[in-house]
Amino acid sequence: MFKKILIANRGEIALRVIRACRELEIRTVAIHSEVDGQSLHVRYADEHVCVGPAEGGLSYRNIPNVLSAAEITGVDAIHPGYGFLAENAHFAEVCESIGITFIGPSSEHIALLSDKSQARAHMKKHGIPVMPGSDGEIEDFKACLAIAKKLGFPVIVKASAGGGGRGMRVVWHEEDLGQAIDSAQLEAHTAFGHGGVYLERFFENPRHIEFQVMADQQGQVVHFHERDCSVQRRYQKVVEESPSPALDEALRRKMGQVAVQVMKSVKYRNAGTVEFLMDETGKFYFMEVNTRIQVEHAVTEMVTGVDLIKEQIRVAAGQALSYKQKDIQLLGHAIECRINAEDPDRMTPSPGVVTKFCTPGGPIPPWIRAVWCLHSMIR
Repeated sequence: MFKKILIANRGEIALRVIRACRELEIRTVAIHSEVDGQSLHVRYADEHVCVGPAEGGLSYRNIPNVLSAAEITGVDAIHPGYGFLAENAHFAEVCESIGITFIGPSSEHIALLSDKSQARAHMKKHGIPVMPGSDGEIEDFKACLAIAKKLGFPVIVKASAGGGGRGMRVVWHEEDLGQAIDSAQLEAHTAFGHGGVYLERFFENPRHIEFQVMADQQGQVVHFHERDCSVQRRYQKVVEESPSPALDEALRRKMGQVAVQVMKSVKYRNAGTVEFLMDETGKFYFMEVNTRIQVEHAVTEMVTGVDLIKEQIRVAAGQALSYKQKDIQLLGHAIECRINAEDPDRMTPSPGVVTKFCTPGGPIPPWIRAVWCLHSMIR
């Protein structure tokens, strides 16, 4: 087992990893920017290192600085949390090259699965049901138009390197396709540094179902059942719940088996999430794999009783999974809600100073679990 882990993140997920490490008797190192020196994760960690100024690109995303902090503190491993460097294949590769364990999938898995069109082609090759659409990225408009006509409008243009709803455009009419492609490519290039896009059929009233999966280095893969994230706004998840009210036991079992098959097809290891889109008839299609632990992992932990962060750490250290599939049962129901500060009339973000904040809590065992991150100063 590791003796010391650096947490390449801040906020709730950093605290979450610190708690798991304490229970596993592993020392922790927090990194922080110049303005985060008094943050909770810094105060709770055993050691801390400043890695740069307030701007995330100069601190939390600054790979040389993060690795320097890891080397001077003598850590065995780095936990990236979610966001920042969690899905950065180059960062994972550098960690591997200098002998520091990256608590997550391999750099090859991140590179393969972060390219959605490439991942889609891989799954199709291995018999996984994928969304009807183009084979690979769009390079020729005439060919793309022919695919769109065959699929039938509406269609959706998606960024290959996309995430968070960026680089996506729904096209309802043939004459709007060219502009939608150009717009999606520009946004994708600006947001992700890669302007490649692909085409899929657009479903108007789908269910968005994701399965939490964990795989060890011995080739064992299990899933921890589903989270339903169908309630979204601008492709951002607003409500997550488990179990999904749209699945019966037979469909849950079938989707879980496919999720495991997805991960086995790439010989995946550590935590990941397989996302599916399900139509009104119950037919489901592979969408993507998130190669990290997610914000929503708390929902799964609440209904399964499994500490996913501890399991991540054990698996990264080379231990076998603690659970067989038959051991993982759904216990009750959990819902996570995303709360945004908005102007209700214009439905636009409304930033400002948080003057009061009360963390929710509940009886023991904890029926209410607060997962929060504040970007404003609390007075």
